Amino acid sequence: MDARGWTEIIFTIGLSVVLAWPLGHYMARIWRGERTWLDPVLRPVEGGLYKAFGIDPKKEQGWMAYAFSMLAFSIASFVVLYLILRFQDLLPLNPQGFKGTSPDLAFNTAISFVTNTNWQSYVPETTLSTFAQMAGLTSHNFLSAAAGIAMAAAVARAFALNRGEGLGNFWVDLTRISLYLLLPLAIVVAIAFVALGEPQTLSANAVAHTLEGAKQTISLYPTASQEAIKQIGTNGGGIFNVNSAHPFENPNAWTNLIEIVAMNALGYACVVAFGILAFARKDARALVVVMALFVFGAASAIYATETQVPPAMHAVHAATAVNMEGKEVRFGAPSTAVWAAATTGASDGGVNAMHDSLMPLGGGVAMFMIQLGEILPGGVGSGLYGMVVMALIAVFVAGLMVGRTPEYLGKKIEAREIKFAMLAVLILPLAILSFAAVAAVLPAALKGLANAGPHGLSEILYAYSSAAGNNGSAFAGLSANTPYWNSTLGIAMLLGRFGYVVPVLAMAGSIAAKPKLEASAGTLPTHGPLFIGLLVGVILIMGGLQFFPAQALGPIVEHFQVLNAIAGR
Repeated sequence: MDARGWTEIIFTIGLSVVLAWPLGHYMARIWRGERTWLDPVLRPVEGGLYKAFGIDPKKEQGWMAYAFSMLAFSIASFVVLYLILRFQDLLPLNPQGFKGTSPDLAFNTAISFVTNTNWQSYVPETTLSTFAQMAGLTSHNFLSAAAGIAMAAAVARAFALNRGEGLGNFWVDLTRISLYLLLPLAIVVAIAFVALGEPQTLSANAVAHTLEGAKQTISLYPTASQEAIKQIGTNGGGIFNVNSAHPFENPNAWTNLIEIVAMNALGYACVVAFGILAFARKDARALVVVMALFVFGAASAIYATETQVPPAMHAVHAATAVNMEGKEVRFGAPSTAVWAAATTGASDGGVNAMHDSLMPLGGGVAMFMIQLGEILPGGVGSGLYGMVVMALIAVFVAGLMVGRTPEYLGKKIEAREIKFAMLAVLILPLAILSFAAVAAVLPAALKGLANAGPHGLSEILYAYSSAAGNNGSAFAGLSANTPYWNSTLGIAMLLGRFGYVVPVLAMAGSIAAKPKLEASAGTLPTHGPLFIGLLVGVILIMGGLQFFPAQALGPIVEHFQVLNAIAGR
C-alpha cells in the first residue's frame, strides 16, 4: 500500500459521486417529463413511438398496473432474446458461423440479460454471433437498465405524492429513459472508447502472424459501443471471456477510469434525482454518503489484502509484496481493489481482474458487498429502491426504540410498508442460501467446481450471490455451463429481480396513498450523522446476520488456512 494507491481509490470514488449531481438533476427532469436540451431531436421520435405502440403518455398507472407492465415487458423480452440465441445460425450478421446455443444456455442467458444480471456461463467470443451480441444482448443492456431506472422513478413519485395513486406510466418512463438518458450517454462514452483504442467493427476477426511465424486469429466485435452501455447500465456482460481484463475491452488506464466511474455514476445519480422529486435533497445526500462509505471501505479492505505476500510467493521466498495473480499489470492492486468494490457494490459484475484469484478476505469482501443487497450504489435504479427499503427498516427500528410511529420523508411507515420491505429483503437469503446449500451436496453441481474445501464453497456461494443479487461476476473456478447450473442460476436471477421489485412497488403504492406530513419535533431527522450511523448498522446487520455463517465456512476459514501456510504450520 502507498499514497499513490490510496489517492487513486479516493479520486475514482470521488469523481463518481461528483458527476452524479449534474446527472441526477438531468435525470429528475426526465422523470418529470420536463423539457431537455435534446427535445428538438428526440421529442418527435418519442411521440412517434407512443403512436406506434398505442401508448397514452398522459395516463397514470397505479402500482399494480405499473408492475404488470414491467412484468409483461420482461416476459416478452425474454422470449425474443431466447429465440435469437437458439436460432442465431439462421439470422444475419453471423460471420463467425456459430450455431444456436443449447436450450439451457439460452434460458440462462436470456434471463440474465433481461434481469440486468448479465451472468455469462459461456465464452462470448466463441459462442455468440455479432447479431446476437448487438440485437440480442446490447439492446437488453439498454432496456433492462431503463426498466430498473423506471422503477426507481416510481418509488420517488410515491414519496412526492399526497394521497395519490398513480406512480407514473411504465411505458413512458422506459421510453424517455432510453432515449434521453442512456442513448446519448452511451454514444458519448463509446466515441471516447474508440478514441482510446477499443475496436468498433462488424468484422469477424483479424489474422496476425506471431514472431515464430504461427497464424493467430483474433476475434473482433463492435466492442466500444457495447462496452459503453455495459458499464453505464451496470450490466457488466463483456464481449470477451475475461471481460474488462481484456485489452480490447479495457486497453489502458484512461478507459479503466472511465469504466469504473460509468458503472457507479448513474447509481448515485438516481439517489440525487430521488431527492429532487421527493423534496428531500438533504436526505438523499445522506444515502449517497452511506453508499460511498461502503464502497471506500470495501476498496480499502481489498487493497489491504491484495498488498500482502501471497502464500505461494512466501513459500519460495519471492520478493513481492503484492498478490498479482489474476491481475492485469497495467492496472495493479489499487485499480483492481476499487473496481472490485465498485462492481460488487453496484450490480455491474464487470471485472478487470479475476475475483477467484483474490486473497480469501478480498474475495470475501467482494462477495459480501453483493450480499448486502446490491445497494452500494447498486444497479441503476435498483440500488435506489433497495436503499429506500433499508432506510424504511432503519426508521422503523428507531421508532421501536422510542415508541413512536416512524416517518420517512413525510410519510408514516406502518406495518403494511414494513411487511413489504421485509418480504423484499428476505428474497436474497432465500435464493442464495437455499440454492447454495443444495449445490454443496449435490454431485451434479460439485462437478463444476475447480477447487474443493472452503474455496470450493466460496465458488458456490459467490455464484448464487451474484445471480440473486443480479450482479453477474463470478469466481472463475466454477464451470457453470451445465443444465443444472444454468437452470438454478436462472431461477435465482428471476427471484433476485422480480421477487424483490414487486413487493417494493406494492410498498410504493401504499406510501403514495398516504398524506404528506410536515416534520414535527418528534420526527427522526434522516439526513444527519445519527441516521447515517443507524442506516450503516442496519445494512451491516441485515447482511452480516444472514450471510456471516456461510462466509465463515468459506473465505474466512480459507483466510486462516493461508495464515497457517505462511506460518509454516
